[in-house]
Parts: sequence; C-alpha cells; structure tokens
Amino acid sequence: MPRFSRAVALIAVLLLAQPALAQRLRLVADAWPPFTDSTLVNGGLATDIVTTALGRAGYASDFEQVPWARALMGVGDGRYDVLINAWYDDARTQLGQFSEEYLLNRVRFIKRRDDPIDYTNLAQLHDESIAVVRGYAYSAPFDQDTQLNKIPVHNFAMAVRMLAAQRVRLTLEDEYVARYYLARESPRVRNSVEFLDKPLSENSLHILVSLKNPEHAQIVASFDREIEKMKADGSYARLMKAHGM
Repeated sequence: MPRFSRAVALIAVLLLAQPALAQRLRLVADAWPPFTDSTLVNGGLATDIVTTALGRAGYASDFEQVPWARALMGVGDGRYDVLINAWYDDARTQLGQFSEEYLLNRVRFIKRRDDPIDYTNLAQLHDESIAVVRGYAYSAPFDQDTQLNKIPVHNFAMAVRMLAAQRVRLTLEDEYVARYYLARESPRVRNSVEFLDKPLSENSLHILVSLKNPEHAQIVASFDREIEKMKADGSYARLMKAHGM
C-alpha cells in the first residue's frame, strides 16, 4: 500500500476509534455560585467537576450561562446538550437523562434573627410566607405542598432582602449558596438573618443530558464512570479543595 494511502487509512481508524471526540457538547447552567458562575474560577465548583469529567471521557464542551428557566427549556428542546446543575425531579425525566449524584446540596430555611419561628414538619409553616426562586425544585414534599404560601422571586439575593425587610417570613436555599451570597450582602441584611436548625432536605446534584441528543445514554454513562475514577485517583478531592469546599 502506498505511504499516502496507509496514512489516510490510519487516520480513518483513529477517528472511528474515538467517536466521542466528534461531538462538542453545549453545556448550560444558571448563575448559582459557588457551584456555577461564569465569573468564578473555571465557572465554579460544579462546572469545573462536570467539564473535567466530560473532558476525561473525550468530550469537548462549550459553556453558556443563562437564567434557570431558559436553561431547562433549552435542554428540553435540544438547544443545549447538558444542564450542569440539576436536582432530580420526575418531570425533568421528560426532558433529559440524569446522571448519578456527583455533589450533595443541603437545603435549609432562613429566618430573621429576631423571629422565634421554628418547625418540625411543613404543616407548621402553612400560614407563613416563604420566598422561593421561580422554577427551582427544593424537595418533593415542599414542592408538592399546595398549602404553603410560596412567593416567587427571581433569585436568592432578592429573597433574602425581602426577608430582612419583613416582606416574607422565611426563605430557603442550599447552605453553601446562601453563605456565599450572604457574605456579599450588606451587614444590615447579613446580620439580620440566620438558618433554622432543621434542614428541609439533602438533594443530590446531577447533570441532565438532553433526550434530543441521540448519544444521551452514552454521555451519562461516560460521565458517571469518570466521576468514580476521579474520586478514586484523588482529582475530585483536589477540585473540591481548590474551590474552598
């Protein structure tokens, strides 16, 4: 076989052996520091973990940051391939395939420091106003409880300011996210609120891969495999430490 023909054949074999490299994944998330935010190092902790795992699996990627509702809709209609920061919700399985857990979020209620409110079950909060971020899923019992007085807002910063101004009695958020935002609030807001002791839930964080992508099952399997390898070889722990976790 002529040298040129052998080179062409070798390139063809290599391309066939690495199908994942042919697809560049479109990643999306909303601004949710310290987990996802384009202003943070490598896009935040979750973005760094996800892009690292997908890269190890052979997938190049591009990241776009958009509001949550647009991100979720974009995964559903195939505009994006991977939603980086999804909590499990049955309805979302109609839009994409979930990976296994790669991070854990602990959601806690927040109240004004001078307010004696507490709870042991959600029924005790039916008469209280609770600021929630529009489109977020917090926990199945909370999300499905139609007797709770939920006040939709655009983001946590708005929610906690409403709380400090006594416009609502409670809000809630992942503990790490809340602490990140509170550290950037004015002392008046930051010092006027505190967490309730009892957490609402512990939610596993996943990627959600669009069902419109014909390789969604392969992408999820590859991601899950690489996350396990990262935990075993210490690179996952190094990323957590690099992001202050």
